Order: sequence, then C-alpha cells, then structure tokens
Amino acid sequence: MTRLSKKIALITGGAGGIGQAAAKVFAAEGARVVLVDRDEDALKSVVSSLGDDIASYLVADVTQPEQVEGYVAAAVERWGSIDIFLANAGIEGSISSIPDCPIDVFDQVMAVNVRGVWLGLKYVIPVMTERGGGSIVITSSTAGIGGSAGISPYVTSKHAVIGMMRSAALECAPLGIRVNTVNPAPIETRMMRSLEEMRVAAADNSEITVERTKQATASLIPLRRYGYPEEVANMMLFLASDESSFCTGGVYMVDGGRSAGSPSSATTPLPGST
Repeated sequence: MTRLSKKIALITGGAGGIGQAAAKVFAAEGARVVLVDRDEDALKSVVSSLGDDIASYLVADVTQPEQVEGYVAAAVERWGSIDIFLANAGIEGSISSIPDCPIDVFDQVMAVNVRGVWLGLKYVIPVMTERGGGSIVITSSTAGIGGSAGISPYVTSKHAVIGMMRSAALECAPLGIRVNTVNPAPIETRMMRSLEEMRVAAADNSEITVERTKQATASLIPLRRYGYPEEVANMMLFLASDESSFCTGGVYMVDGGRSAGSPSSATTPLPGST
C-alpha cells in the first residue's frame, strides 16, 4: 500500500494508543514516521516494531517552545522535511467540578492540549510552506463539540483546538497546507481506563465499578461500544493522504454515532459517567 509513499509524518503523543496506531497505519502506507512523546520506553518499542529505516523518535515536552522547535528541526534533519503533522499529544486531567478543580490541573491540561498544538503549528507550518504544502491533523474529541460535567479543563481544551484548527486552515489554505481535526468518542486506550477509574473513585459507591462505568458510557453510543485506536487512525490516514485533497477546516467525527445523539433505548448512565 502506498497512499503515503515518500511522505514524512511527524506524530506527537506517539507513545499513546492512537499515536501508535497512526504510526503503524502510516508506515504501512509507505510513510516515514517521527514519533514524539515523553515515554521513551514506549517510543523505543514502537520504533523497534516498525524498523529504524522507517521510524525514529524524539523525547520532548510539547509545552516547551525550545523542545518543540527542536523536535521539528530534528525531524527535518533526519528525513529531509515534514509532509504530515499529527498533533495528537493530550492528557485528560482529573474529574472534579469547576469549583473543586485545582488550578494547576486546568493549567496543565491547557498547556499540553492547546499550547502544545499551537506550538507545533508555529514551527511546522514554515517547514511545510517551504515544502510546498502538507496536511495537519489535530486530535480533538467528541468533548470538543459538546459539554461533559466533571472534566471542564479537557472539554475546554478540545473546543479550543477546533477554533485553532479553523483559524489555521484559513491561514494555511493559500500555502497548500490543509488543517483538520479528528474527533473520537471513547476509544479503547489508557486515557479512557484512567477516566473510568477516576469516575469510580469520585462516585464513592461500591456498586459502581469500572466495568459498569464503561458499559454505561458505551450505552450512550449508538454503535454500543468504544472505538478502537485503529479506527481513529484510519480517519487520520484519509486526512493525511491526497485522497482528502479538497478537505480543510473540517471536524471529522469517529464516534460511533455519538454526535448524532443518544440511542432512545440507552440505559440510564451511572452518576459521573457522562
């Protein structure tokens, strides 16, 4: 398969479930991939599975300008340029009401999920401009198009990157650079396990378990299940490829129908599960 033949893809959050899935799908379609994350052991594992003739990695904090500028420069030095930028690094924060949410949690979520994306755009866009174009894909969420009680920093951050994407799409269109978001519903990843565990802890009710919380959340999705990282990666592949050459400024849902509404026969969700 060669949908991304000779393309260079830079992926932040490359050690996470969606980042790893995207790296594997992109590489299978002919791309060379550069993975960025803070988890070096996980990065090494992914690169080892793909081969160092296809993949490389950089340990970096996406919130620090000098480190972002550094990983962009290193990617260009290693592979020659950047054709695809998948801004995928993100954290969930904690579960609490707005009055109870620690300010440092809000700041950290916004730093990674918003500042980190903006810094990536700042340093990648000039490289793509010199290249003559490219595709930028930003990971948002169904939380980016609606509210969700208890995770206001995360919801705020995912709304923010949609606005950022739309502004960037308008700025970058004359440069031949397309910019879009992919918005997953709950996906089988570490982040969802973390959120489920936090919701159980917040409920302080022995009858509410991680499994019951997951079932209640899945019942709100018309397809009645969580998605898989590979399903999100396939949408990212489409947006990264020339098949989406007339797509920019768009919000692409990978949500099992969640954004269309809740199934009428859905079970009543457990407290703290929506």
